[in-house]
Amino acid sequence: MSADDQAFLDTQEELTDAKLSSVPNEIRRYSNDVADYVDKHLDQVSNLIREALSSSPWIPESARPRPPPPPPRPFIQSGTPSSAYSQVQDWILKNKILTTVIVIAIGGVTYHVIRRKSHRKKRRAKKASNGARSEVVVIAGSPSEPITRSISLDLERRGFIVYVPGSARASIDRFAHHVRSLHTAFEGARPHHLSLRSLILIPSITYPSAPIAELPPSTLSDLLNTRLLTPIITLQTFLPLLTTVASKPSVLVLTPSIIAHLRPAFHLPESSLVAALSSFTDVLQAELEPLDIPVSHLQLGTFDFSSFSPHNKQVTTQSQRAETLRWEGSSRLAYGRNFVSTTTGSFSKGLGRGSSLRELNNAVFDAMVSGKGGVVRVGMGSAVYGFVGRWVPKGLVSWIMGLRKVEEDKDFGRGKELVLSEKGSRDTSPGSSNGGKLRYSAADLGLDESEFISVHGEKALDTDHDETSFTY
Repeated sequence: MSADDQAFLDTQEELTDAKLSSVPNEIRRYSNDVADYVDKHLDQVSNLIREALSSSPWIPESARPRPPPPPPRPFIQSGTPSSAYSQVQDWILKNKILTTVIVIAIGGVTYHVIRRKSHRKKRRAKKASNGARSEVVVIAGSPSEPITRSISLDLERRGFIVYVPGSARASIDRFAHHVRSLHTAFEGARPHHLSLRSLILIPSITYPSAPIAELPPSTLSDLLNTRLLTPIITLQTFLPLLTTVASKPSVLVLTPSIIAHLRPAFHLPESSLVAALSSFTDVLQAELEPLDIPVSHLQLGTFDFSSFSPHNKQVTTQSQRAETLRWEGSSRLAYGRNFVSTTTGSFSKGLGRGSSLRELNNAVFDAMVSGKGGVVRVGMGSAVYGFVGRWVPKGLVSWIMGLRKVEEDKDFGRGKELVLSEKGSRDTSPGSSNGGKLRYSAADLGLDESEFISVHGEKALDTDHDETSFTY
């Protein structure tokens, strides 16, 4: 036998001895595992038996075994973040009403603080290096409108140079030359250029209300020219200046929104023209956005104009009844009662007196300098009526405003359909003193003896007497 074979046999013997020596260890480990498993289950069975015997009423109390001790609870240190969070969560679940009140109160205080800070925000125009006014604002609107006067006075007070131009192209050309020229605040001062800050388009916010059948074509033509074509043409004239000046100005378009959102009966001019202006603003924004010229559409609610028109009288039922006297007899019977109800009802008058004009002026300034376009709702009712117009059923809105089904109504206006043969009389004889006028008593029109109305521009005097004259 060689030496290599002897080494191989020695190695095999060593491996065999090692395996045989490890057998007792493996047996001991397996036996320990089996014993632990049996002990664990025996403990559980014994605990169950002890628990059952300890609660059995048929065993005397002295002979009952004691119940097994409860398992130890894990120790959790008090004051840890997890326990504090769980305590707060438990308190919120137990006090849901109080938590809701606290959240509402905190939200209200936060809104009030933010609103006060926005009102206290410093809103001033930039000045030139020599202290002179350098920013120009152009307002395209009627100077007789309270909203135009309010915005122009506020911007002038904030340090802007305010122009309220006419619609003539020559005046706009002179303005463009004026903006491009050098200016000096005083003799010897350093000359400076003016910068066009914004162009504000303010079409008139007052529109007539009448049935479609009683809208004269001349009135529709005038409204189309003054409320829609004039703002578009004015903007067309200013576009070359807006796109060539160094400082990119902003464009603001102001329109009423309440009637435009609701689209009620007897308001065709305002509903259609405001919708057209909204579409015009959207198209304008899409065209000027690549030029970095922001276009803002301010949708106006109700404002308090009492400081500018303190003697402005509200629309009354008597004045609207008198308005129906101008219509044809068939139109008066078909639309008269619903017209008076929808134009004098509480729902059509808006939400109270209206917001302060300061809110409007602040919104105009912020839209001018923000550099961002889009829709801005400002004024009382602008957001509420927008929601109503989008989501509330049309029939429900009409019913709330007072629109009812038309039935045979011979007592509207207490004038027996205002037929001449009932109580009115015409005296067309050459020698008559009334000059061919119809004569109605105040009771015929549903008026008290002290009411005062006017029809066809002719003043209805002497209502203290029994009869009132109206031009036929």
